[in-house]
Amino acid sequence: MPKMFPRTEVGGVSLSRMIIGTNWLLGWSHRSPAADNFIKSFHSSKEAMSPLLETFLGHGVDTIMGPISSQPLMLEAIRHAEDRTGKKMIMIDTPIINVKSDSLSRKEAYETIKRSAGIGSKFCLLHHSSVEQLVRKDSETIERLDEYTKMIREQGMIPGLSAHMPELVVYSDKNGYDVETYIQIYNCMGFLMQVEVEYIAKVIQNAKKPVITIKPMAAGRVTPFVGLTFVWNTIRPCDMVTVGCMTEQEADEDIEISLAAIEHRFPGMGQRSSPNPDQAAFANR
Repeated sequence: MPKMFPRTEVGGVSLSRMIIGTNWLLGWSHRSPAADNFIKSFHSSKEAMSPLLETFLGHGVDTIMGPISSQPLMLEAIRHAEDRTGKKMIMIDTPIINVKSDSLSRKEAYETIKRSAGIGSKFCLLHHSSVEQLVRKDSETIERLDEYTKMIREQGMIPGLSAHMPELVVYSDKNGYDVETYIQIYNCMGFLMQVEVEYIAKVIQNAKKPVITIKPMAAGRVTPFVGLTFVWNTIRPCDMVTVGCMTEQEADEDIEISLAAIEHRFPGMGQRSSPNPDQAAFANR
């Protein structure tokens, strides 16, 4: 029987510490239009996506994060995997909302949050592109955030923030906003991070709530062994790592590398291919 992945607790809910990312399912590669199009063609149906999700579920990785409420195909794939395995997935939705202050925009934001609840999301983490418009660095506040977290609670979901800006974590903690977790970019390259790796590591270590880290492999710019080993060994036991991949085999590899990092052992990794495997460097494979 496969080893089940460790879990943590966020807002009273048990989550797998590894979270399934959706960029490499939906076509947001952070690499090139060609890579985006390849992902979309590879994962063009619920049947194509489902085996990857089933692999994660088989190891107890039952938490998935992304803008699911705006992506019908992703939701179809989740339902398909649930039906095939008999296991439920915990959805962390990251909706993009209208944050303008007029009444019509507030109504639009409410309807977006309501759609998130309507698909069965357990968590609603407002997308960074929306909430970062509300950040005031001069007063170290996030304007009107309480309006949106209240909407999320009213819809029966747990509120959080997608925070590319590290200030969102710091200001949320400082002001006691109703936020149970945050998404924060974190990888050994500093890819897409707004300040140094060391500073973000301290932000995560000092956060008052569990942190969901994303882009551990810098969107494919470092190998899984390097990226995952670094992140798992520099976050807290309550924190999580979001992993994106293309195939079931990649999922198995990422799970094994991650478990090895958590257990402080060397992972059981297969040997990479080479035109000439009969080399000294391959002798101890």
